[in-house]
Amino acid sequence: MMVMVKSLFPHSASFKQATLEHERLTSLVNSMADGVLAVDARMVVVLSNGAALNILDVNSSLRGKSLGKVLKPLNHNKQPVDIEAMVAGIKTPTTSRDLLLPYSDGSTINLYLSIAPVHLGYGRSGQSGFVIMLRDITREKSLEEERDEFISVVSHELRTPIAIAEGNISNARFIADKSGDMAQIKEALKESHNQILFLASMINDLATLSRAERGTLEISTEPINVPDLVKELEMGYGPQAAERKLTFKTDLLGRIGTLQSSTLYVREVLQNFITNALKYTEKGGIALTAQGRDNGVLFTVADTGIGISKSDQEKVFDKFFRSEDFRTRKTNGTGLGLYVTLKLAHLLHAEINLKSELNKGSTFSVFIPNLS
Repeated sequence: MMVMVKSLFPHSASFKQATLEHERLTSLVNSMADGVLAVDARMVVVLSNGAALNILDVNSSLRGKSLGKVLKPLNHNKQPVDIEAMVAGIKTPTTSRDLLLPYSDGSTINLYLSIAPVHLGYGRSGQSGFVIMLRDITREKSLEEERDEFISVVSHELRTPIAIAEGNISNARFIADKSGDMAQIKEALKESHNQILFLASMINDLATLSRAERGTLEISTEPINVPDLVKELEMGYGPQAAERKLTFKTDLLGRIGTLQSSTLYVREVLQNFITNALKYTEKGGIALTAQGRDNGVLFTVADTGIGISKSDQEKVFDKFFRSEDFRTRKTNGTGLGLYVTLKLAHLLHAEINLKSELNKGSTFSVFIPNLS
């Protein structure tokens, strides 16, 4: 009897050790932020963790289910991918960032997939399978696409004014050498100056955007004399409007005292609205109004320009958005101005409203409250 007990004891200890190791492995896998699926050579799931269940949007255990039933990715053309065939063909660790994972509600996520073949034991008796790691990289892909679009848009928009400015300066030098016609020289230099001002405005938008995206914009409040600010904007933009044969009117309504806010950001919000109005108004004019309200001031910038379609109104504050309307393509722009304006408005706890009708003009309103 003692012999039997002695012979069973090692087996029992080995079993307990194996159970403990299995529990440790399970705990480790379940603590991972990435989804993990382990499948055998028959493509049957033998292990999964909570993150995998979350990514795959299922509530029950995946153990014993075929991989093709639980993971149904799509390629970049949204065509089904035979995941079992894909995994079976892997000989060395492989990763993919180009797959999509659809959900029952019609939405999709960008899926990162890492597949590694696994061999347990040696020779014919050794078991083989695969470990698959899953990760939702939708935000990462979105940021990558934004970065690529940013580089493309900015490089294109920088190239145009630089080329125009360089061309006009070269022309001015040529005229100075040949004829000395001061009228032509002044006109060439004036156009170059306009393009440089556009570049400065773009760089300012980019710098503000960069700070806003990093969350490093800080607000410093001070008393703002609203009538003085309106007069300053009238003096700054009135001549630009007159040059384009447009009117620029200002009006103060109600009792307006001082506004406790950021002079820099309030001015920039209004400047962006006015610049936008000037850019897309060919006849008529622009009107800037300030109206005193309880605990703040309501500013409106109205124009008689080309207007904005209802579909575009939903996207006009999006980053890099530019309407497909051919009339908007006549002017330079990165599609950042109104996006930056919205960021600044949030910082000021301001509310922006837009009313517009195609061919009849647009009115941007912003209520800026007093900040303590």
